[in-house]
Amino acid sequence: MPQTPPEMMRAIEIAAPGGPEALRLARRRTPTPGPCDVLIRVEAAGVNRPDVLQRQGLYPPPPGASDIPGLEVAGEAVAVGADARAVKVGDKVCALIPGGGYAEYALADEGACLPIPAGLSVEEAAAIPETFFTVWTNLFEDGALKGGETLLLHGGASGIGATAIVLAKAFGATVIATASSEKKLDAIRAMGADHAFNYETDKWEDEVKRLGGADVVLDMAGGDFVPRNLEALNPGGRHISIATLRGATAQINLFQIMRKRLVLTGSTLRARDKSEKARIAFELREKVWPLLEAGRVRPVMDRVFPLEQADEAHRRMEQGANIGKIVLRTAQD
Repeated sequence: MPQTPPEMMRAIEIAAPGGPEALRLARRRTPTPGPCDVLIRVEAAGVNRPDVLQRQGLYPPPPGASDIPGLEVAGEAVAVGADARAVKVGDKVCALIPGGGYAEYALADEGACLPIPAGLSVEEAAAIPETFFTVWTNLFEDGALKGGETLLLHGGASGIGATAIVLAKAFGATVIATASSEKKLDAIRAMGADHAFNYETDKWEDEVKRLGGADVVLDMAGGDFVPRNLEALNPGGRHISIATLRGATAQINLFQIMRKRLVLTGSTLRARDKSEKARIAFELREKVWPLLEAGRVRPVMDRVFPLEQADEAHRRMEQGANIGKIVLRTAQD
């Protein structure tokens, strides 16, 4: 039986822009759901690169969103707004949210809530929304990846990279992935990558061309990797940018784009409106949830930290030590 939410809750707030030490445990007022909102008693929350950028002062939350970091949660619905119909009190859900996940309670729009897939732990469920929403919309919608095509992606051991590998393989694509160490290369091969290269030491664009080229590139690097990605793409290839870890500017050869008929696109997820996120959630439930519940796809997990060690979780991500998703576990009073 769901309990009445307390007036106050524990949460992680950002004291001031800075390093992981800027994250501190605080007491905040428990949020109240609006007409179409769901109040979730958070049992676990995913940690993502945008959380790190927000903590550094480089990625502010969109208007109206909580200043508490955290973009994905899993737990129990304990209250719903007057107009909410898709989620009931007592439902176990995971959700994509615009902020507020590092807390004991968080608000989610009902359209961005999904049932926790059968057979998954609450920590695994918390590792799904941000990466699965991102990979689905960029790789399969904008990138139009199909079975039989070849995907090139960088940072294969990251949460996004691992999700892209397992989903691309589930839908019949060949996957070429890069990483920065032998340990990570072994890990991405174990996830299902058909070929793996060290992006620090290998001339991977030549290796990709030797293997027949890539049809789609999912790029989180930006910077100097972009012209190399274009070199590796086949005619008609699609290049999707979703992060800029190596820089937000790149020098490219426009004639190469023209000659190969390449498509360059990219997106962010956090600021999309509620109707768009609800549409993506519907697509995931129809096409990906059956794979999760059948055990054909599973989130790749790295480490689970207690909420009060959010700073350690951020340090691990910034050090690039994680293989798969980092999750915070929220112990309830």
